[in-house]
Amino acid sequence: MIEVRFHGRGGQGAVTSAELMAQAAIAEGKYAQAFPSFGPERRGAPLQAFLRISDEQIRLREKIYEPDVVVVLDPSLLATGNVNAGLKPDGVLVVNSAKNVEAVRGECQFNGRTAIVDASKIAEEELGVPITNTTMLGALLKAAGHVDLKAIEKPLAARFGRIAEKNLRALKRAYEETVIEE
Repeated sequence: MIEVRFHGRGGQGAVTSAELMAQAAIAEGKYAQAFPSFGPERRGAPLQAFLRISDEQIRLREKIYEPDVVVVLDPSLLATGNVNAGLKPDGVLVVNSAKNVEAVRGECQFNGRTAIVDASKIAEEELGVPITNTTMLGALLKAAGHVDLKAIEKPLAARFGRIAEKNLRALKRAYEETVIEE
């Protein structure tokens, strides 16, 4: 089983990202669950979303405390959010940042496998808004796999309708531009 924890702020699409990946995994015949963790937070408040993907039925119903992958949609959370807490030693940190890998690692005190993409820039250029959810899915797919890139197309179309093509372009561009360092 693969466990992913998303860190973002309300309105950035972390919950949507987890849901889209779960739908893509299910379409491939896997088991998946996606769920958020937030209370009465307002738009812009920090939140977490969780994703599990497995070849076998998933019976767990709790938060993910020791993820295989952490995805950070908002780079401001690196210094304040303890985003890499519990990340497995062989796990991967996937971050939206215009900074290089060394700077990101220093900011969050992490020395493991790190994937960086300037998802905010890609989202602005491809979508016209700084919402990085689908863009970060491209980075996640490149850094950790989980599902085939093709499997995400149908859930994107169902979720975004007429703007699905733009979101798919942003996702594919992020996939290509993600830099991964061990």
